[in-house]
Amino acid sequence: MTLRTCILNFAAATALASTPAFAQPAPLVRMAPILTQAGAQAALRRAERLARQSKDPAAIAVVDADGLLLAFERMDDVRPGSIELAIGKARAAALLQRPTEELEANVASGRFGLATVGLTALRGGAPLRAGGTVIGAVGIAGIRKEDDAATAATVAAKEMGVAP
Repeated sequence: MTLRTCILNFAAATALASTPAFAQPAPLVRMAPILTQAGAQAALRRAERLARQSKDPAAIAVVDADGLLLAFERMDDVRPGSIELAIGKARAAALLQRPTEELEANVASGRFGLATVGLTALRGGAPLRAGGTVIGAVGIAGIRKEDDAATAATVAAKEMGVAP
């Protein structure tokens, strides 16, 4: 067999192996961590503790990766409107997998579409992660928006543990 024949055979085999009929199929399922009720309660308690330390009562929402509510608390002296804001912030952070502070900045710079799709683009929401995967989010709505963002960021900065 000549060198040219070896090269041609290798090229043909490589091309054949990369065709869809011979390629490895994509997996149909992937394993991902899921935020449990215990994890949601732990995030809620951390947020509550931080809100009490800053003397800024808050409505606190924790949602799963799909934006569905897992845990909620409305502290005393919180305005009624803060309830929906906290849930909306958590939901937006989970679904877009980024802090809502970024969404608020985008809207402020002219990306108004973010404000019209039913997402709460106000600071105070942050995604929760486990093993680098977004597993949910926390949303905070209190008296001062600066505290909302700081509390959410602090809660989200703690990586959630992954159970074996």
